Amino acid sequence: MKTFDTIKKNNTWMLVVVAALGYFVDVYDLLLFSAIRTTSLTDIGVKSEDSLTIGLRLLNWQMAGLLIGAFCWGVLGDKKGRLTVLFGSIITYSVANLLNAHVQTVEQYEWLRLFSGIGLAGELGAGITLITEVMPKEKRGIGTTIIGSFGLLGAVLASIIGLEMGWRTAFTVGGLMGLILLVLRLGVSESQMFEQLRQKHVVRGDLFLLLKRPKRLGKLSLCVLVGLPVYFIVGLLITGAPEFGKALGMNPIPKAGVAVMLAYIGMSIGDILCGVVSQLLKSRKKALLSFAMLSGLTIGVFLFFPGSSITHFYWNCGLVGFGVGFWALINTNTAEQFGTNLRATVATLSPNLIRASLIPISACFNALKDGLGLISAALMVGSFCVLISILSTVCLKETFNKDLDYDEV
Repeated sequence: MKTFDTIKKNNTWMLVVVAALGYFVDVYDLLLFSAIRTTSLTDIGVKSEDSLTIGLRLLNWQMAGLLIGAFCWGVLGDKKGRLTVLFGSIITYSVANLLNAHVQTVEQYEWLRLFSGIGLAGELGAGITLITEVMPKEKRGIGTTIIGSFGLLGAVLASIIGLEMGWRTAFTVGGLMGLILLVLRLGVSESQMFEQLRQKHVVRGDLFLLLKRPKRLGKLSLCVLVGLPVYFIVGLLITGAPEFGKALGMNPIPKAGVAVMLAYIGMSIGDILCGVVSQLLKSRKKALLSFAMLSGLTIGVFLFFPGSSITHFYWNCGLVGFGVGFWALINTNTAEQFGTNLRATVATLSPNLIRASLIPISACFNALKDGLGLISAALMVGSFCVLISILSTVCLKETFNKDLDYDEV
């Protein structure tokens, strides 16, 4: 019996390792464009003054792909299994990135960012769902924290390779890493909780179940709104680091790749701390609320206390990244809020809806920046995101010790 328990425990932690590696590659590919935006757009003929506008447009194409993929992969994860998504998504975004290494026009870039986004949409939700279902409830927060904090370091590698080896090589590396990881996943098993669900006559992965009860849909909406500060900072402040640095008087102009790298190192550290705080307090809500408020403070520091040197500005990039180090816990909390027959759907939808929130966030920012300037526009949009995040967290139910073996009806 002890031998069986040991094997089961080892398989569980191996699953955590494989899921963490998967999210590492996912984040690498997801944030690669932010790291190499200026160099790649310059190489295909985009003028420097148009770089931020076209860059945000390309990010919006990627976010649109994430949104499309969220519905497809989420439903598939509950109907066919978590592993189906893990295999299908990684093949999709790996091929997209190999092709992305050869783009010559903005139009080609747009379509491949869309295709890549569709693939990237499935990785995190399926991984988090799998881990929350196979680990004991008192330890599942540790497993998801490992996935989130290690996975975020993929952005660091993307920045280093983008800076040192060129953007075309960086896309090729991302595609090859995904295909290698695909081989490692061949030995991963489906969660027992989902296998038991297969034997029941229960509706699985049906979006109507979300719409059937307004309270259920409202709960998903709250899970999404909690994460608004994350993509305000990652998608706007950090992606636009060269432009914000220039507006703040930095000389030389900050490099986007360095800003992304330091922001994600900070975010990874924050994710670890947020996970530890959640375990110590035995509460998801208290940890989420603390970091939502912290994100507001770090946004203020970034916009109004840039310092007099480029080094200080880069430290601030790490600080705002740390401030939104509740990404893993946001997704853990979402998976814990719903039953087994909807868990993959919502766990995939939520992070991608948060990512897609960059579309209205950037639209509001673009509408304000010409009249108010970059700094004031960012302050207004960022303050709104933080306020909504705090209010949404307060409205959510605590899930720390919740039993997840149940179905939505």
